Amino acid sequence: MLREGNCQTIEEIADGKNINPSYLSRLLRMTLLAPEIVEAIPAGTQPAGLTRAKVMKPFSMEWQHQSFR
Repeated sequence: MLREGNCQTIEEIADGKNINPSYLSRLLRMTLLAPEIVEAIPAGTQPAGLTRAKVMKPFSMEWQHQSFR
């Protein structure tokens, strides 16, 4: 939806996917995770403290300050 240019706001995307805009905003923040963390998740080597609940809360956008231990 976003890639095709059909939606311009989080609200429009959320409406199109029938989800809450607040939830979508938290999901989109995950695109700001440090590359090392993103690569660790599918490899199963992510920090033990990295939970969905923790990444849904505010975290530093500076990669070197991201710690989920």
